[in-house]
Amino acid sequence: MGITNEINLRNVRGDILGGLTAAVVSLPMALAFGIASGAGALAGLWGAVLVGFFAALFGGTPTLISEPTGPMTVVMTAIIADFAKYDNGMAMAFTVVMMAGLFQILFGFLKLGKYITMMPYTVISGFMSGIGIILIILQIGPFLGQKTPPGGVIGTLQNLPNLIANANPLETILAVLTVVILYSVPSRYKRIIPPPLLALIVGTIVSLVFFGDAEIRRIGEIPTGLPKMQLPTFEPSQLGNMVFKALVLGMLGCIDALLTSVVADSLTRTEHDSNKELVGQGLGNFFSGLFGGIAGAGATMGTVVNIQTGAKTALSGITRALILFVIVVWAAPLTSQIPLAVLAGIALRVGISIMDWGFLRRVHKISWKATAIVYTVIALTVFIDLMVAVGVGIFIANILTIEKLSSLASKSVKIVSTADDEIVLSPEEQQILDLGGGKILLFHLSGPMIFGLAKAISREHNAIANYDVLVVDLSQVPLMGVTSSLAIENAIQEAVEKGREVFIVGATGQVRQRLEKLGISNLIPEYHWITDRLTALQEALRLVRERETAEQSQALV
Repeated sequence: MGITNEINLRNVRGDILGGLTAAVVSLPMALAFGIASGAGALAGLWGAVLVGFFAALFGGTPTLISEPTGPMTVVMTAIIADFAKYDNGMAMAFTVVMMAGLFQILFGFLKLGKYITMMPYTVISGFMSGIGIILIILQIGPFLGQKTPPGGVIGTLQNLPNLIANANPLETILAVLTVVILYSVPSRYKRIIPPPLLALIVGTIVSLVFFGDAEIRRIGEIPTGLPKMQLPTFEPSQLGNMVFKALVLGMLGCIDALLTSVVADSLTRTEHDSNKELVGQGLGNFFSGLFGGIAGAGATMGTVVNIQTGAKTALSGITRALILFVIVVWAAPLTSQIPLAVLAGIALRVGISIMDWGFLRRVHKISWKATAIVYTVIALTVFIDLMVAVGVGIFIANILTIEKLSSLASKSVKIVSTADDEIVLSPEEQQILDLGGGKILLFHLSGPMIFGLAKAISREHNAIANYDVLVVDLSQVPLMGVTSSLAIENAIQEAVEKGREVFIVGATGQVRQRLEKLGISNLIPEYHWITDRLTALQEALRLVRERETAEQSQALV
């Protein structure tokens, strides 16, 4: 009993310490992402509190830390910019966050968790790197001491000469100082004070001590107290657009969170519950939008820090959320003097870290097709749309994969009329084919018959025209797709129409059901469905000899 209590006490201590450390890491990130999104620092803070609390309480990854992240902020920025022309545009944006949360809850209840991240790594790498590039580009304006130009990435790039010409040197110095601190803190000190917090403190002190009288844009006064409820707000003409953006935001949140859950699993040697995690993330985003917070997901940096500090249960995430809640409710005014350029430097560093540098450096050595997919997805993500990028990337990757699998599997579709070394036949089976004199055609298939093999089936069947008996060997086929089934049906139907006998060997379970539903049982008598190949070949040889005898008798007459 004493040992158990000691272990529990140690876990609680580790969870509380992990939550405290994660809160310290989250504070500057929440401020930076809130400002970067266009919703404001307070929206970032409430997003960190609410998403973190509900995801920890109801999620399926005990040590996961959830908060506004770089990828979610990029999409959130686009949503807010898109609705900015409406008087209630911000309320519409928060409604989209609520809708995204509902989508995530729905995905969890439909048990889609295990499918969310089942996409090629080339696509994941491409769109994550693309998101990193977007975040970097969007910070150019604030990094140079100016507002981000309208028009997102395209608008920023078009206004780049003007941004450089009108740069505020002091704010640029603060932003550069921030980035230098983030990159230069030795690893042994990162546990004592996280680099983002150190950069925030140093940057603010430098701005007050050395640039006190200069014009430097700062966060400004943040109201304290509990958040105001943001009732769902819809613009009838934008309803479809809102649903689509909510789906994009929800899907990205699912991918972002579950990928981070995998990281947590590898560190803790546990296994998360994907569907439960989606429900927790959905509840977090729903309440975040309801109370004016931006969207969030599982955050890799906070999660790793949390685990390394000793956290093992969801108490760490709840502790972190409660600490941030106290800061927002009572201590928010202390952040009013933080320069926006410092937050831009932090966000810029996040954008750089999101990019998959390790894979980008090696992908061209692996495959030119993989390289094309990665950079196509990056370009579409940056210049077109995230969902378009993912959709096109998955489509291209799947087509290339199907082509490769079909090419390899086509070797398992083989027609022989004499003994063949590529098909393992018993001595008796080889003898029967030789005695058949080319009149017996063995159609041997093995492995899953996917739709890509339909052409190979038709090609092999059409290659040989003269035979009397067709033996279709399906004994090594565990699964048959509709397209391949139709190709086999065509081969059998053609043989029957030309007066040839057909035997089907080893068709069981799903394979036989599929063929029977196509009506092949009406073309072939029941006794021609045979369980083993040798028996089928023996019957085929008997029929061939009967035909030969009949033909000889007719010739004598």
